[in-house]
Amino acid sequence: MLSWGAASGRALRCASGRAPARGLRASPRTRTAMPSWVIDRYGSNEVLRFTRDMVFPIIHFPNEVIIKVHAASLNPIDLSMRSGYGATALNMKRDPLKLKTGETEFPLTLGRDVSGVVMECGLGVSYFKPGDEVWAAIPPWKQGTLSEFVVASGNEVSFKPKCLSHTEAAALPYVGLTAWSALNQVGGLNQSNCSGKRVLILGASGGVGTFAVQLMKAWDAHVTAVCSHDASTLVKKLGADDVIDYKSGNLEEQLKTLPLFDFILDNVGGSTEKWALDLLKKWSGATYVTLVTPFLINMDKLGVADGMLQTGVTVGSKTLKHLLKGVHYRWAFFMPSGPSLDEIAELVDSGKIQPVIDEVFSFSDVPKAFLKLEGGHARGKTVINVISRQ
Repeated sequence: MLSWGAASGRALRCASGRAPARGLRASPRTRTAMPSWVIDRYGSNEVLRFTRDMVFPIIHFPNEVIIKVHAASLNPIDLSMRSGYGATALNMKRDPLKLKTGETEFPLTLGRDVSGVVMECGLGVSYFKPGDEVWAAIPPWKQGTLSEFVVASGNEVSFKPKCLSHTEAAALPYVGLTAWSALNQVGGLNQSNCSGKRVLILGASGGVGTFAVQLMKAWDAHVTAVCSHDASTLVKKLGADDVIDYKSGNLEEQLKTLPLFDFILDNVGGSTEKWALDLLKKWSGATYVTLVTPFLINMDKLGVADGMLQTGVTVGSKTLKHLLKGVHYRWAFFMPSGPSLDEIAELVDSGKIQPVIDEVFSFSDVPKAFLKLEGGHARGKTVINVISRQ
């Protein structure tokens, strides 16, 4: 299912009649609890629990907003977090000074994407007002979006693309920002330097991959996409110039028959890293960026200090090793960013980026949505309608 989808600068919004700064406000006194899907421990799908008694969010900092969630979506990180992946690092981020002794992260709400309506704004928020339709990707150390309401920092939020419904919009923020981080912020690609560049995207049919294909084509790059045969029609429709079926033979040998690449985005990891960098143009500034890193695994296994040390040694040694061979090696991560979502919204409203939705579930069917995602081979995003009839 494909759904076609600008927002001006944040400073301009303030000057163009958007709401002025407002005083700090708490959520309505009559609301103390809300429906939410939570986990009370880590595990498989049976740990998901629906409750109507999740604590209603309040504004703690002047730059925060409360969003009424209309739609959310699931990402692989939600499966990983449900199982406890990254808990050490995320708990450190939640409480870096360990002030909340005896407390845990539970009950924990999963879900990173949100499309909805602003309900309340903090003192420092001048570019949103109650009633604004917005979208955002909530960082994994915060309570998630599988709830009726969620709190977000104002700098994580952007105006929803006008051409999208909430259901469609919820499919894009997390994967869009992850791809944006890898391609633009880490990889250095942008609209002015991509024309004619040869870009290889490994794992092109998932959420990040489908967004990356479209972004690179919007910036006029030549895109070679790797996916399975049953996803090739979708990926071609998104604009990929060449589509390689990784199941049709030795992938490395297939790719070696093509001209060398200027940039590789690796959504797959594993053994691909052992040979993929050999496909780059040497001594030309060519770059390999992977989204599959051992950072959180290291911290889970070794603890914070040793995990960070091991991670630093690993990335440093790999960077130097490949630099000596004439190519750049980088890791990339999801980065929450309202300003980046502003740019993505412009691309959506101009018709250059479209959400790719695999299946839509109702709020009562969240466990089924997790099972769908867990089954793998998704073609786009799994979306949850928190409010029906989106």
